[in-house]
Amino acid sequence: MKKLTLAVAIAVVLTGCQATQRQNATTGESETNSATTGAIIGAIAGAAVGLATGDDATERRQHATIGALGGAVAGGSVGYYFDQQEAALRKELLNSGVQVERVGENQLLLRMENGIGFQTNQYNLDSSIHNTLRGVARILVEYPDTSLVIDGHTDSTGSDSTNQVLSERRAESVRSYLLSQGVAAGRAVARGNGERFPLCSNDTTSGRACNRRVEIQILPLK
Repeated sequence: MKKLTLAVAIAVVLTGCQATQRQNATTGESETNSATTGAIIGAIAGAAVGLATGDDATERRQHATIGALGGAVAGGSVGYYFDQQEAALRKELLNSGVQVERVGENQLLLRMENGIGFQTNQYNLDSSIHNTLRGVARILVEYPDTSLVIDGHTDSTGSDSTNQVLSERRAESVRSYLLSQGVAAGRAVARGNGERFPLCSNDTTSGRACNRRVEIQILPLK
């Protein structure tokens, strides 16, 4: 218990210059931000490794302290990076129609819903979405240490093969536009999912509109 308390204390001290709470965008409730959570996890892991080394109890305690400090810095830095990127994207995309979701501690999801950016059965980007995607690209360029997976989705109207091709082309259209705005090509891949992963029922007009979407996953670099 003392070992755990030591690691957590170090992590909290290291992240003390940042706010340790953020507001959940969905529920409005306060939650521990990723920088703090990552630092705590890293500190515990670092302390555990340190305790497993050393020739005697004193040396093991010293190694645990050093390991906790190193783990907290490493874990906290990734979480802090995503906290900052999330805040910048939320500010940039306010009232744009593009949702910004936090998935776990170190993943963001941008969801272009209800066919935003495309005409029906088309994959060329509508000019109405250009300004929004320029804003997305601007933030992505500011935060280069992430990778992107761009997923296209369709509703169930049409054949499986047609929907698969349409979803692939829509995802590639978004990727190509981001690259034209300075996002490095090596960071981004485009995938088509056809109609396989609906969010809503395809039995209604509104449900089908919900399922016509492009999503951008923002992940740590491998």
